Amino acid sequence: MTDGFAHQLRLDQIRDGERLELIADDAERHAIAQRLGLGGIDRLEAHVTLTRQGEAVRASGRLMASLEQACVVTGDPVPAAVDEPFDLIFTREPVVGSPDEEIELGASDCDVVFYDGAMIDLGTAVGDTLALSLDPYPRSAGAEAALKEAGVMNETEAGPFAALAALKRTDSNET
Repeated sequence: MTDGFAHQLRLDQIRDGERLELIADDAERHAIAQRLGLGGIDRLEAHVTLTRQGEAVRASGRLMASLEQACVVTGDPVPAAVDEPFDLIFTREPVVGSPDEEIELGASDCDVVFYDGAMIDLGTAVGDTLALSLDPYPRSAGAEAALKEAGVMNETEAGPFAALAALKRTDSNET
C-alpha cells in the first residue's frame, strides 16, 4: 500500500553499507496518518543502513515518530512516541505456480518485504513498520472513569479471583 512516502530505490544503485535518512514532509506525514487512522503525525523519520546479500537487500535501522492516536474508549487524542529498531529483508517475490497456491512463511520470514522488479519501496516499508509499532489500544487519562461510568468492570472486579471473593463473602454471610 502506497501513501506518498514511497522512497523507491533502484536495486542496481544501492551500495552495500549505504546509509539513508528518511524524513517525512508534511504531505507524507498527513497521508500516512490518514492511512493508519491517526489524528496526526508531527514527526516521522528513519535512519537506515542498507546491505546487499545477492538480490536481497537488508534495511536495518531505527524508526522515530511523534503522533496522535485516538483513545479506544473516549476517542480523545492520545499523544504517542515511537522509537523502534527495525530489520527488514527485501527479496524478490517468489514465483507461484497458480494464483490459488499458498506461500508458507516461517517465523524468520515475518520481516520480509517482497519486491517484483528492479526497485524496493523503503518508504512504504517504514510506514508499515510504524503501523506495527503503534499501541493497538491507546487510552486517555479519562478512559478508566468513562468505563466505570458505563458500568464496565476492570479486571480485578471481573476476574476469577473477584468471583471467588464474592462466593466467600456469600458463604460468610450465610453462617
